[in-house]
Order: sequence, then C-alpha cells, then structure tokens
Amino acid sequence: MKTEQLIRTFVEYFEERGHRRITGSTLLPPPGDPILFITAGMHPLTEYLEGRPHPLGGRLVNVQRCLRTTDLEEVGDTTHLTVFEMLGTWSLGDYEGRASLDWGYGLLTEGLGIDPGLLHATVHGGDERTGPDTASQRLWQERGVPVELTGEDNWWSNGPVGPCGPDSEVFLWTGDTPPISTPTRDDRWVEVWNHVMMRHRRLPDGSLVPLPQRNIDTGLGVERLASLLQGGSSVFDCDVFDPWRRRVPSLWPLDEPSLRLVMDHLRSAVVVIGDGVRPAGTGRGYVLRRLLRRVLTVLWRDDPSRSLGDLPDEPVTHALDHFRQRRDTADVRRVLLEEEHRFGRLLRRGQQVLARPRFRGPLSDEDLHYLHDTHGLPRDLVLTILRRE
Repeated sequence: MKTEQLIRTFVEYFEERGHRRITGSTLLPPPGDPILFITAGMHPLTEYLEGRPHPLGGRLVNVQRCLRTTDLEEVGDTTHLTVFEMLGTWSLGDYEGRASLDWGYGLLTEGLGIDPGLLHATVHGGDERTGPDTASQRLWQERGVPVELTGEDNWWSNGPVGPCGPDSEVFLWTGDTPPISTPTRDDRWVEVWNHVMMRHRRLPDGSLVPLPQRNIDTGLGVERLASLLQGGSSVFDCDVFDPWRRRVPSLWPLDEPSLRLVMDHLRSAVVVIGDGVRPAGTGRGYVLRRLLRRVLTVLWRDDPSRSLGDLPDEPVTHALDHFRQRRDTADVRRVLLEEEHRFGRLLRRGQQVLARPRFRGPLSDEDLHYLHDTHGLPRDLVLTILRRE
C-alpha cells in the first residue's frame, strides 16, 4: 500500500465514524508557544484537551508533520526520523478508550489487511498513582490479541507538566518466524500505534489532577507503518524515500547508517525550509543549521569536494510536493548551498584557530567557552574539526 493510500484510508475510516479532519499542518507552533517545532499531533490541541470546545466538535482526525531533535543520535537506524508525519485521532470528552482501540483494531485488520496474528498490545499495569487499565486489557483479550502489562512504558506525557495518562500501544511482528515473546523482550515487535487515555494533568510537584474531560489521543507514524506494509526493513524503504534512494547512493557512496542520516537530515531540512525557516545562530534556524552541518560533516569526512549543489532537483521537489509546501525548489536549493558555503568558511577559520599552540591537546570547558565567545566557534563545530584531524 502506497503512503498516500494509507493516509487516505486512515482519514476516511475515521470520517465515516464521525471525525472531522483538521486541515493545515505545519512544523511551526502557534504564535506565543515557547516550543520550537511541533513534536506530536496533540500539541496544537492542548487547550482543547484541557477543556476548551473545539470549533469542529469532539471527534477529530489529522495528518500532522512533526520534528523531533531528541532522537537525532538515533537517526541512521531502521525506525527513527527527524521529520515525519503522524496520523492522529482525538476524542475530546466524547468516546472512551475501548471504542478507540476497537476502531484501531478494525482499521489495522480490515482496512489495511494486517494479519491479526501479527499484532500484540501493551497496556498500563498500574502504579502508585493509578490502577491498571483493565478496560483496555479486556478489549484486547476479547479481540484475541495478546497483551503485556507494563509500567512507565505505557504512561504518556508531553513533558514534565500538562496533560497525560495511561496508554495502550499496538505492535506489529516483523520477524521471519511466527510471533514469539513480547514487545518489551523482543525488538522485532515494532510499535505502530499509540492510544492515550488522556485523563490527567501533571502538576509541577508531580501530582496528578483530573482534566475537565476524559480524552483520547492517538498517534500512528506514517513512514513507519508504510514501510512495514510495503515490506521494507526500515523506514527508509517506504515510497516517500524512493527519490532519495534512487539518486543519493550513486551520488555519494556511503555506508548504510551514514546514507540514512544524509537522506533524513536533507529531507528534514527541505521541509523545515519549506515551512519558512532559514538557518540562524539560535532557535529554529539553529536546528536547521545543525541538520545541514551534520550532513556536510558526513559527506566531507571521505571527500571534501562533495557539495549539496550536486543534489538533483527530484528529491527536493518530491519532499515539497509530499508535504504540500509551495516553496520553489530553486529557492530551497539556494538556501542549502548558502549554508554549505557558510559552514565551509567557518570550518577553515576554525582549523586556523585550533592550530594555535594554546589549543593543542585536550580542550577544557574553559577553552570551549573561549572559542565560542571570542571566535564564534560553537562546541559542536570545534568537536567536528577535532574529529576530522
């Protein structure tokens, strides 16, 4: 199943069950929000989860683009991406968790054709704050899906304070043998969908108070499920990466983890630029700058002559089209190349500074602060230069 068909099937399935689609999706949070980028589909809905009526009603469905920098060091494996799409559904004080899980099971097995025997679920087993999620456990048992009870693994929150609650996660078996063991004991079980029973607000002291209404918040990673439905062994094997897979390996021969990092970070940079962000020394612009510098560090590690200017139009245009962004491909390529030139100049200047006798040998924190404050060389750039030598 192609990614666009997966998205369409998901949205239509929940529209048939009374959900209204939230239109528009951007990585940028609403004005005044302190976060840099949207990290989960629920973030723009926080005020509605806390009780404000939503203009579209209590049943919502959405396709939300997200960006997470917390997983940057994991990018290069088979499951992590920096920018990705999240399919989401919400009940704002409407139906309960059993209905959400039942519909989820129906979509996976009937709508998407997944063998029920390849599914496993986990639910919150209870702790000192709340009891076990017996309603979710019973639903899965009635559907014949094996269930594992866990603790913190099945408690969802978007930070140290704010809306939170127990969740039930659905896993798909990806091994070459019949399913064995459980999700917490075998990483061949891959999580594909999380259903959060968002009923609490965590206060600064860690205590929980009830939200004004009982909500359901679900999230399903598009690229991850698409790759599994398409028989891929990693998120980079789904069709949204086809143009990158066709063009990048022959352009820049790299080992597989490095290739994945380059494809992910470049695709993410294109989407960030498509949402109007430009490289800068702080904030959102610095996230974009960091992504591009990580790409260039990998490319120049083996061949300093490599250039982002060699990247064909096809992957860039495909990413902009897939995320429905109206930026001009040539403008995006110009931003990429300008940042490459800026990074090249900074690297050369940094190499000259670090060649001074004072900086021979291990650098202290004081040295790193001096290099940043006096010469404008950030810590990550200094460490990059030292690794290249």
